[in-house]
Amino acid sequence: MAALLPLHSHFLHHKTSDPKLSQYYLTKPPKTIKSTSLTIACIRKEEVVIIGAGIAGLSTAVSLHRLGVPSLVLEQAESLRTGGTSLTLFKNGWKVLDTMGVGDELRSQYLEIQGMVIKTEIGRELRSFTFKEEDQTQEVRAVERRRLLETLAKQLPVDSICFSSKLAKIKVDKDGETLLELSNGTRISSKVVIGCDGIRSSVAKWMGFSEPKYVGYCAFRGLADYANGQPFGPRVNYIYGKGIRAGYVPVSPTKVYWFVCFNSPSPGPKITDPLVLKNQTKELIKKWPSELQNIVDATPDDTIIRTPLVDRWLWPGFSPPASLGGAVLVGDAWHPMTPNLGQGACCALEDAVVLVQKLAPALKVGPMAIEDALRSYQNERWPRIFPMAVRANVIGAVLQLENPLVCAVRDNVLVPKLIRLGPMLEHTNFEFDPLPQTRV
Repeated sequence: MAALLPLHSHFLHHKTSDPKLSQYYLTKPPKTIKSTSLTIACIRKEEVVIIGAGIAGLSTAVSLHRLGVPSLVLEQAESLRTGGTSLTLFKNGWKVLDTMGVGDELRSQYLEIQGMVIKTEIGRELRSFTFKEEDQTQEVRAVERRRLLETLAKQLPVDSICFSSKLAKIKVDKDGETLLELSNGTRISSKVVIGCDGIRSSVAKWMGFSEPKYVGYCAFRGLADYANGQPFGPRVNYIYGKGIRAGYVPVSPTKVYWFVCFNSPSPGPKITDPLVLKNQTKELIKKWPSELQNIVDATPDDTIIRTPLVDRWLWPGFSPPASLGGAVLVGDAWHPMTPNLGQGACCALEDAVVLVQKLAPALKVGPMAIEDALRSYQNERWPRIFPMAVRANVIGAVLQLENPLVCAVRDNVLVPKLIRLGPMLEHTNFEFDPLPQTRV
């Protein structure tokens, strides 16, 4: 999702409320060769091209930059995709952000979440946990997606991100490099193409991956705004019903993130009217605790989104490999998963740091070394990613059950007596070698 400028443009300057970001979005047009009858765009040569300026794309670009490897990030939108609400980062995510050099800047803006509480739809408490009682090293914070993207983008050199650059075609050229053609006619040949273009990834489709599968439920999400200060303690609050569940968590002193998951036989039509989205959310929880309804009421209409939830299981022997020649997938483009473990963003961050540590030295050797590095990345990441996607799916399926008897067992036996927090957080353990602080 990215952009080299249309050939008739002189430059693109992304408008942003943050003056420190302005310099990062100046993009020069590609050179052209003029003939008597037509203008032909030259093929621009790059060493590494990243498709998509989301969390996966920017974290990969920042990690490469810290290892002294330049990259070009192509984003199909006109600016950073700063829509959406917030995301939860556990200790594995913070560990990667620290090695990228942005952890402390983000920590200073967001509350550390101390624990969690689970309640029924009528307000009865089923269980509560404190994170550090189970794991002293645990760190949990909800971070605004917009702020995370802007913070990562500021780490990159000027002209690293090209907007309005939608990928139209991709193929392997006669020299074995990957040739990209953008919708504006720009052509780029690159030794390595890293697909970070999300769940509807064009790169993944070209590599033979199927569309992610809808899991049977959707989610409303929003970010409530309390100008005079939000009233909630620093913990995650979950509410379980029958075929519907919700949760909310303080993000900062003035903002609270919330979600409502509900069963639906199909993803349904795309709805963009913010007032309709808010009214549909309130209808779902009209008989639930007033606290949750008040949070929805405190949410600006234009921050509410509705998302059909999907995932993709990477079955061994059936799923395509994560790399093809010099192309490779990172984050949701490869392994979209449901948000039931809060690990989507964390796994994308992990992917980035593992990939670049294998890729950077291989770039100095040649094509065979690059392909070996990409295969090594897949072989290291798959045993972690596949079980996590399955686990997230199963947890979501159980929590979305509608049968009253099954829900009674969940509320009176499973949650209060059998669930332990330690095993629930085991997947947040992640070890890797820190990135050297080399820069281009």
